Amino acid sequence: MKATGIIVEYNPFHYGHLYHIEKSRELTGCDVLIAVMSGNFVQRGEPALIDKWQRTKTALENGVDLVIELPFAYCNQSAQQFAEGAIKILDLSQVSNIVFGSESNNIFELQEIADMSINVNNLRESMRSGIGFPKAYGLMAGEYFPNDILGIAYLKALKGTNIQPHTIQRTVHYNDPDLDKKIVSAKAIRNGIFNDKDISLFTPMKIDKNNVHTLESYYPYIRSLLLTLDQQYLSELFLFNEGIENHLIKQARLADDFTSFIDNCVTKRYSKARIQRTLISLICQIKKTDIANLPEINALRVLGFNTIGQTYLKELKKKDVKIATRFNQIPEPYRIMEYKTTNVYYYFSQHQRAAVMSEITTPVIIK
Repeated sequence: MKATGIIVEYNPFHYGHLYHIEKSRELTGCDVLIAVMSGNFVQRGEPALIDKWQRTKTALENGVDLVIELPFAYCNQSAQQFAEGAIKILDLSQVSNIVFGSESNNIFELQEIADMSINVNNLRESMRSGIGFPKAYGLMAGEYFPNDILGIAYLKALKGTNIQPHTIQRTVHYNDPDLDKKIVSAKAIRNGIFNDKDISLFTPMKIDKNNVHTLESYYPYIRSLLLTLDQQYLSELFLFNEGIENHLIKQARLADDFTSFIDNCVTKRYSKARIQRTLISLICQIKKTDIANLPEINALRVLGFNTIGQTYLKELKKKDVKIATRFNQIPEPYRIMEYKTTNVYYYFSQHQRAAVMSEITTPVIIK
């Protein structure tokens, strides 16, 4: 079976994602479409608005055949690490092609940037001088937006694989806040939910505002941790580098609400996403050693599949690819981290125990 891969978050799923699915099939003529999806926390440094089981179900109902989870350790990182984890999973899944959205839709130019030997120290110096990560790439060739940045990261991670990359034109800007067309951004839908607008025309998902997950709801907990934990301990947490804990503690003392806290934390040195990913590590209590000691990904944690996906999984098993369709089949270091972060994700749930147990006992979704 010819397999194509896509890398997604579906936070939440919208009709631009459906277009991506349809175009991926059209461009590659695949027999099976595999989505590598972030779990309960997403790359922008937030809890996913809707849990991964509901997003998996929606993906399967809209043209995906198999959904594989991207481990938390890669979801809560910047573009390059996020891409490396996702591409490793697609390589293990033995896909022939990957299709990703792009603002420029110029695969040749993106590949040219990806082939550059980027000096990380110079990149950091650019950032410290007031140029954010996306613009630092843009210094090298043109101006790049979030999907192009991720695309460059995917292309870098693809080196050494036999996966063929393809791009499709992104139908709406990543940060477009308007609900004024059939295909709108995930950000516009999130804003619509929080502002009590009808979003039923823009997503097939049934979303209850009272049951969504937001980083803002954790602020009392975040503030408490920053103001009570020992600074030495904070410095041992993942992403707590360059003394960022001192900056966060200072702002936590000053800000009574989350919006003020985040606004004050963001500087030329620290982007909003960087701050938020650091806070996710804080509330999940993930240490640098936890990440450093993780083995290389060598198993596919399956969240859901349809009959086509099930057939493909059987093919992979015959080729001795490790498949985890049950929680206890996930390699132990990753399993411990997923259980820990799942407990944090459902911290405010009225049915926390049942929700956490779903991580362990819920069978994969079969359509």
